[in-house]
Amino acid sequence: MSQRINFASQSPELFKKLIDLGGAAKAGTVEQRTLTLIDIRVSQLNGCAFCLDMHVKEAKIQGERDLRVHHVAIWRESPLFEPRERAALAWAEALTQIGPDGVSDETYAHVRGQFSEKEITDLTYAVMTINAWNRLNIAFRAVPGSADRMFGLDKAQLA
Repeated sequence: MSQRINFASQSPELFKKLIDLGGAAKAGTVEQRTLTLIDIRVSQLNGCAFCLDMHVKEAKIQGERDLRVHHVAIWRESPLFEPRERAALAWAEALTQIGPDGVSDETYAHVRGQFSEKEITDLTYAVMTINAWNRLNIAFRAVPGSADRMFGLDKAQLA
């Protein structure tokens, strides 16, 4: 398998814009704990090893319980998630795996019951951003853990 191009160095202006978008989404109205769960779930759905590795480590550094991280893949069946987190996870899944009929009224009502209009918008941008990162890292086969030191993820002590 040959090494692929470094997308960050080839398009630094676009890379910076995506970093800025991600930072703005994380600084929005939705709590960081929920956004990290979203990053994990979307990365699972998309099969992005680099991002999944990164966000599991991020969750550990933030003090997230190991069992909750393991249960993100089965969040519907797990008793470990709050209604607001469940709504966010459902919204993230719907936006990541958009079907031919778009996002259902049921899913929209579910997220609308837990989040304000501003929060839904901020959450949507966060989901869009992790999907963009997943696509970049999958396309260029970013190696899981290869940026740990740069992002301070070595502090998770999960190497």
